[in-house]
Amino acid sequence: MNSSAKLKLVLENGQEFYGIASGALFPAVGEIVFNTSVVGYQEIISDPAYAGQIVVMTYPAIGQYGITDEDYESRTPRLAGLVVRECSSTPSNFRYTKTLSEELEEHGIPCISGVDTRMISHIIRENGSLMGAIVPAGTPLEQALEIIAGHKPEGHPVAGVSCRKRWFSRTPHHRFDVVILDCGVKHGMIEALNERGCNVTVVPFNSTLNEIAAFNPDGVLVSGGPGNPMELEEIVSLLKGLRGRYPLAGTGLGHLLIALSYGAKVEKSGCGQYGDMPVRSLSAGRIFTAMHSCHYSVDGDSAKAAGLQITHLNVVDSTVEGISCDADRVFSVAFCPEGAPGPRESEFFDEFVKMMED
Repeated sequence: MNSSAKLKLVLENGQEFYGIASGALFPAVGEIVFNTSVVGYQEIISDPAYAGQIVVMTYPAIGQYGITDEDYESRTPRLAGLVVRECSSTPSNFRYTKTLSEELEEHGIPCISGVDTRMISHIIRENGSLMGAIVPAGTPLEQALEIIAGHKPEGHPVAGVSCRKRWFSRTPHHRFDVVILDCGVKHGMIEALNERGCNVTVVPFNSTLNEIAAFNPDGVLVSGGPGNPMELEEIVSLLKGLRGRYPLAGTGLGHLLIALSYGAKVEKSGCGQYGDMPVRSLSAGRIFTAMHSCHYSVDGDSAKAAGLQITHLNVVDSTVEGISCDADRVFSVAFCPEGAPGPRESEFFDEFVKMMED
């Protein structure tokens, strides 16, 4: 990484933002999303839900506490690029093992710093989803736009973040056996289940019903992950077979896939939901804050028409944040209940354990 190297972020609408390199010196192309979190940048860059995306951090100072080996949410960061106002090269944290810039450079991820991230997030909020590219500052605009227009990802991003073979995470004196369908699982989710006495088996996203049944699980959980849920018909078909057979829960992408399995509509929502947002639990009658990393939402009317109950709503825009079907022992939420990063006010995992108990 050469801190004197000049880069620029080019949006597909032709707007350019110049800055300096704070990561790998490689070009990057991807969908631009912004995250409003104040802390938790390591969990964000290692969250598989951001695979192939260029993440803009709206908080101005990023990297202040470096990178810590114990705080990864996946083994390898999958995001395409990172955009920050200021990238700290002198972390203040006794736990840190490397700087943010060193981590990004090691994984070949470019980071551009010194740009107006608040303006970029405003543009995304006003215009909705935009593609963009991080390129050398001297790249002609026309060439950068051609790079963006010619970007065609190969396959669905879930295939790139899911495990290839099943693996286990066990805990002493376990009470339940849970299978996680890995669409981009985060370590925080596995740890939350282990803490509640669950042995966890993580299986690939393209596992079959018979392969999951062979583990004789007490419950099945569909993880969050990246990409368009409407392009994952095989998983939707699998969930139709799992409904009613095992207690079934989902988060993020898993929430959307469960909704699709019931015939509910899923829509791409403007600039998406990335960062901490308030959520209202209709059953508990309380409001709590939850971390989000999703660009799609469930249409409430179609969910009700499909026989689903709305359990949670977003306080800001009233989008559906949770659904359930008591008859099938199914429920899901749009946010990240493991709180990595973010608060852990949700009772999602306790409710899942209770469902297995019942």
